[in-house]
Amino acid sequence: MAADLETILNQAKSLSEPDRARLAHDLLATLDGQPDADAATAWEQEVSRRLAQVRNGTAKTISREEFTERLNNRPR
Repeated sequence: MAADLETILNQAKSLSEPDRARLAHDLLATLDGQPDADAATAWEQEVSRRLAQVRNGTAKTISREEFTERLNNRPR
């Protein structure tokens, strides 16, 4: 099995960067288990709620400059 794994790994390393990225993504997805069926619906509802707040003027927004400043000054 270890020899097979080494062969596959060497073949994977010879792929183009986009193909390696896709392979890595697809392999990682197999480790995640079954997706939460309610998660997508919950996220759609949250996005809709936030969009409604922006549209009706009740959302607290910040400028791009303030966002950049906060991003640059966040603790690391």
